Amino acid sequence: MLKTIITVFHVLFSILLIAAVVLQSGRSAGLSGAITGGAETLFGKKKGLDELLGKVTIVLAVLFAASALVLVVWR
Repeated sequence: MLKTIITVFHVLFSILLIAAVVLQSGRSAGLSGAITGGAETLFGKKKGLDELLGKVTIVLAVLFAASALVLVVWR
């Protein structure tokens, strides 16, 4: 019973982790700021959202890894 609950959480963590990674802006987005200059600062870049998604990704990755280890050790 408990193993089923942990498996459900593991699948949920994996789906949320995929979503958090996909929602982040790519590495090329940072390069556009160097090319366009100050235009990015006038319109805003939503750096707060990228920082939040980065922290959420780290937390979800740790939870995903922990649930994977529990499932492997439990058998």
